[in-house]
Amino acid sequence: MALAPSSTSPVATAAPARSYVGPMVLMTTLFFLFGAVTNFNGVLMPYLKDVCQLTDLQSSLIPFAFFIAYFLMSLPAGYVLERIGYQRGIVLGLMIMAGGALLFVPAAEARAYGLFLAGLSLLGAGITLLQVAANPYVSVLGPARQAASRISIVGVANGLGGTLSPLVGGLLLFGSAELLKKQLAALPLGERLTQEAALVKTPYLGLACFLAALALLFFIVRLPKLESIPADEETVQADAALLQGRTSALDFRHLVLGVGAIFFYVGVEVGLGDFLIRYGQSLQISQLSPFTQTLVQSLNAVTNYGLLVIGQAPLPIDTTHGFTAAVGAVLVASYWFGLMVGRIVGIPLLRRLSDRRMLVGVCGAGMLLVLGSILLRGEASLWLIVLCGLCNSIMWPVIFPLAIKGLGPFTKKGSSYLIMAIVGGALIPLLMGWLATHGGGLRVAFLVPVACYAYLLHYAVSGYRVR
Repeated sequence: MALAPSSTSPVATAAPARSYVGPMVLMTTLFFLFGAVTNFNGVLMPYLKDVCQLTDLQSSLIPFAFFIAYFLMSLPAGYVLERIGYQRGIVLGLMIMAGGALLFVPAAEARAYGLFLAGLSLLGAGITLLQVAANPYVSVLGPARQAASRISIVGVANGLGGTLSPLVGGLLLFGSAELLKKQLAALPLGERLTQEAALVKTPYLGLACFLAALALLFFIVRLPKLESIPADEETVQADAALLQGRTSALDFRHLVLGVGAIFFYVGVEVGLGDFLIRYGQSLQISQLSPFTQTLVQSLNAVTNYGLLVIGQAPLPIDTTHGFTAAVGAVLVASYWFGLMVGRIVGIPLLRRLSDRRMLVGVCGAGMLLVLGSILLRGEASLWLIVLCGLCNSIMWPVIFPLAIKGLGPFTKKGSSYLIMAIVGGALIPLLMGWLATHGGGLRVAFLVPVACYAYLLHYAVSGYRVR
């Protein structure tokens, strides 16, 4: 998930004309990485539920451990960047992530769920630091008139990473696990699960090596230096805000409601994506439609070709026995693909149509889609959830500017509150997991996203107003 830069983001120092292609490629790689690591949790959650023998509530600690870092690290990250600078901050963030990825090796060997959660927490902390550092860089990395196009490019890269990681990860984990289950069927359950847990070591070792190499690259290259926004502009903004008699960012009602909107938006986006596979398993679908079978087999062929290129054996996905975790991974990828497509399509639409009215439309549609999914049975229930990815696509770029509108000198503090609200990605899935375990199953748990969309609809209708 890419954080939208606020209106008080740093601006570039005056410097001779230069090419920003190299730095922009590096920043685009970072945003691809953000999406890939974050959305892989949708595959990791049902995978660890199986190998660690967890309840739905226990497995929901996976997104909690990852996203709680946004709440705990957002303000400290700003302090760290002030002390060591943006470029060194990026290097530090990458190394923290590499350490988190390496923790997956002993966690898999011991099948220790606590170590898995510790690794995820480090990954989340590193990404938080990177997000706080990378977003201002993208906003100023070149001519100001092209800032929107740069933000759009990294947003698409973020969506692409988030689409590919559950697709490839699902094939590597669930495809290999199915083969192992057949080969090791005679072994005791504990030994078989330990063998399955080892499958996660290779992708996370590869991730750690990639992160270390990227950190080295960012340490070597020279990136443009940034400085704070000129004081005279802040003074003008301060005068306008003081006329309203405000003394704190929290005096702005639309910001407070906007913090809630970001909280529920991130929560519903993560909750739907991470519980999609478990939701499909609970529906006990014994026969897939021809459309779904064709989609799964087509994407399986593409990913298997990629595996062959890197010297890995192909892993087929069985679609003849109904819904499986591997099939679910394809649907998770489709969910995030819809979000990426929505962002691409939303760029021209948001320039022509009212952003607030579009927000009303997608919030209402999301609420109806989840309600329809709860009421229906079979495969249609899953595809309605997949379509929610399309609805979620424009929420961040619309809610964030509405929430910080008119804050003047309180914009920085207001932006920090909004970034901290990303903790919704930790708490909403946790609530869904608790309801699924203790409150009547996953259909009851999916009423939580309905309530989230209802709040978002309220914000789009009236909560956004500056008073």
